[in-house]
Amino acid sequence: MTPEQVAAASKPAVLELGDAFTRCPTTLRRARLLGISGWAFYVAGRAGALGDVRAETVAAALGFLAPDAVADGWDATVRAVRPVEVAAATLDECCRWGDERLGPVPDVGRLAGLLGNAVEAADATGMPLFAAWRAMPLPGRAPGARAAVGLRLLREHFAGAHLLAVRASGMTPLEAVLTGPEGEAGALACGWPPPYPPVGPLVRRRLWAEAVTDRLAAPAFAALGPRDGAELVDLLTGTRAHLRAGA
Repeated sequence: MTPEQVAAASKPAVLELGDAFTRCPTTLRRARLLGISGWAFYVAGRAGALGDVRAETVAAALGFLAPDAVADGWDATVRAVRPVEVAAATLDECCRWGDERLGPVPDVGRLAGLLGNAVEAADATGMPLFAAWRAMPLPGRAPGARAAVGLRLLREHFAGAHLLAVRASGMTPLEAVLTGPEGEAGALACGWPPPYPPVGPLVRRRLWAEAVTDRLAAPAFAALGPRDGAELVDLLTGTRAHLRAGA
């Protein structure tokens, strides 16, 4: 498999698995312990690695979330706790979930190693969230925890690559969300209020942006080589099936 083929084939599983821990009830309870809402926990959990920055900076880095919704979550966090503490709590919950859910998955150690190699090789240019997350110290060293963090980091890498590709395509972040698989429901979940513009003419741009996303992410997988890249895709497919079977 070429690096771009590995990127395209692994992306769906990475996007799903890299965010799965955020929907765990134990993770959501962590927000209450910090004294913030679930939305504030999500926003600061992703962007808190950037440090004590302004809401406008966070909105620019997250890209696909509506700026007003980002400001609501970020400012609520700042009034209660430092965002970097929320990011650390999020990383801790990611490791806990990885130990519990990924630890029993066959070949999780191999999966963690391949993910770690891809994360280390990834180009962080123009991707501040990915760079900030990659620089955070890893609280868990067991294979399940390392695999979960690798998935989370690659998810941020794909998100950063997609944001660059979307802007290069001439689409706005809202248009990109609307042309995505969840359409208007996805836009609403990301904080964008209706009415929404028509998106029919944007389908070609969306397809182009997806292809560019894979191209931008490809260097991370080029470091694995064709054989290990194909193995990573197989392991991701098996891991996703394992978790769905046990859900």
